[in-house]
Amino acid sequence: MFFIFFGLILSSIGIVSSHVVSHNQLNYNDRVINFETVGGIADNSSLDTCWANSHLLNQTFASMQSGDTLLIPSNKTFWLMGGIYARGLVNVTIQIDGILKFSDNQTVWPRDPQTQQVHECFFFEQLNYVTFTSSLPEGKKGIIDGSGAHWWGLVEYLLIAENRPRLISIYNSTNLLVENILLKNSPYWTFLANDIANLEIRHTDVDARVNPDIHYHDHNELQAFNTDGFDIAGTNVWIHDCNIWNDDDCIAVKEQSSTSIHSPCSENMLFERINASGVGLTIGSIGPSASHTCVRNITFRDSTMYNTFKGIYLKSRPGALGHTGEITNVTYQNILINNASQWSIWIGPQQAGYKDACSLLWPFVPGTHCPIPVGITWNNIILRNITINGPQLSPGVILGNSTNPMLNILFDNVLVTKPGILPWGTHYYACEGVDGIAQGNTEPPPPCFKRKPF
Repeated sequence: MFFIFFGLILSSIGIVSSHVVSHNQLNYNDRVINFETVGGIADNSSLDTCWANSHLLNQTFASMQSGDTLLIPSNKTFWLMGGIYARGLVNVTIQIDGILKFSDNQTVWPRDPQTQQVHECFFFEQLNYVTFTSSLPEGKKGIIDGSGAHWWGLVEYLLIAENRPRLISIYNSTNLLVENILLKNSPYWTFLANDIANLEIRHTDVDARVNPDIHYHDHNELQAFNTDGFDIAGTNVWIHDCNIWNDDDCIAVKEQSSTSIHSPCSENMLFERINASGVGLTIGSIGPSASHTCVRNITFRDSTMYNTFKGIYLKSRPGALGHTGEITNVTYQNILINNASQWSIWIGPQQAGYKDACSLLWPFVPGTHCPIPVGITWNNIILRNITINGPQLSPGVILGNSTNPMLNILFDNVLVTKPGILPWGTHYYACEGVDGIAQGNTEPPPPCFKRKPF
């Protein structure tokens, strides 16, 4: 019944799906495949075991039929090698009561023979009515552990850049439920759902940190960069009641376009009751394209961000002249941000290390630049009932292109207490190329916004 309830939730915030159906319409055979019983080797981290378990898991996925449940039994750790692949699973359950843990051996990690691109830890495509779950009692979760520490760090980045495996990648799939799982220490992005329709993620946590005893983002901790939490592109998505600690985007809504399969726009998404700390509750980065990239009808609400690096983060990236894209109808509501170490609010060009991006060192290092892309249209971005306590820097950045300015940007009750002085002093925000309104108890207001009385 969760898709019926999902439809009601989306309708309650004005997001309506015509594709919401119920699991109860399907027939179940109730065959349970215990991974250990069929030959999975537990509690052995040798490379031979990693390869054997991975081969068996791929065979098991290939044999699953409608109604099957694959059980990873509790109190057992099954070591794996990357390259786990499944295609076309329909009406099955993957029940992780134990631990699936990946080898950290980069030397033998499977790769594309032509490009040398590493294979993902898990890659799924063309799934329909698939549930990832755990039956453990409340307070405990099944675990997928990417053993990411050996892939992280500045030295590793100089050697392998972003040629690192995602923990879970799902493409071109529908009617998915992910619940009661801990996704731990991914080598790269944690969870990518690309071009999907009808996805619910609940009570599922992301944890990727260098030191498990550290609860802030210092320079050492930020070595775990690129460990995005939930990266989502598609339609009809509900993610709720999750905890995320990582050193990149906590949640990132990615773009769709007219060439996508399930929708021409990433749209109709609700994220609520999220406890996140990292590089933001994020839209983007979104770049223009010949097929018009699009993000719209997105809501983040009732969430907290403690000791985060960035807070609310909407970012565009440059594209070819004449290409187009949009970020429209995005709402952040009832968000608490405490002790952000960088920007609490950033709406504008992506900060990154590539050519024509806004420099990661801007505005603190003389000579760095922050060019503003022209091809993205911004419209109807609402921040309502946002509380920001003690940010270490000035509250934020709102930068639109003067030839295609941001329209209808509303700050309603955006309250910042004890804002940092650097770098904007009593201006508090970098603010240009924006048609914005500050209303309610918004203090301090961005200097380029119009003030609307109570």
